Amino acid sequence: MTWETWLAYTIACVVLTAIPGPSVLLVIGQSLTRGKTAAMMCILGDVIGSIVLVGLSFAGVGAILAASAVLFQIVKWAGVFYLAWLGYMQIVDARRIREDLLVTPAKGSSWGSFWAGTVTAILNPKAIVFYMAFLAQFINPAGDLPLQLVLLTLTSSLVIVVLLTGYALIASGARTLFQSRRARRNMGYAGGGFMIGGSVLMATTR
Repeated sequence: MTWETWLAYTIACVVLTAIPGPSVLLVIGQSLTRGKTAAMMCILGDVIGSIVLVGLSFAGVGAILAASAVLFQIVKWAGVFYLAWLGYMQIVDARRIREDLLVTPAKGSSWGSFWAGTVTAILNPKAIVFYMAFLAQFINPAGDLPLQLVLLTLTSSLVIVVLLTGYALIASGARTLFQSRRARRNMGYAGGGFMIGGSVLMATTR
């Protein structure tokens, strides 16, 4: 792999990751409602999920999903409903905010945020097909395939961490500006709305 190829791949990853999608909206929702730690765990989960998708794509799962409309739809709608359920539960939690909890993040295990990020990433069949088609454009068949795959995977993972962390910090900064019960509830609703919006985006994207 040449330096130019790697640079082109990195730029493509930055552009594609920066575009708000289900994972971006989930991270923003987690940051607004549960704080930076939960958002970072969500990002870690998204990275792990993306690595799994890369492996699945090169194992042929992407080709199967691309060829089977029924299987594609099953995986797609599983992801849609899962993300929508996360958003709904976030809104329910926001309605339960009490005055004595105003200065603390919403309760919930950080590992729950990790698994939310992981499952949301994996249950996105378009991402599987995308990785299979996208990565192939930057791989030299005559070169060391395992080494190239590792390099591309590490690059995309780093891009995901940096950009999603930026989104999380911006959302967290907005969260700390408002500490009243009404404001915290509204941010809880906004966080849940972002997650539901991510599910709608996933549902309406072919």
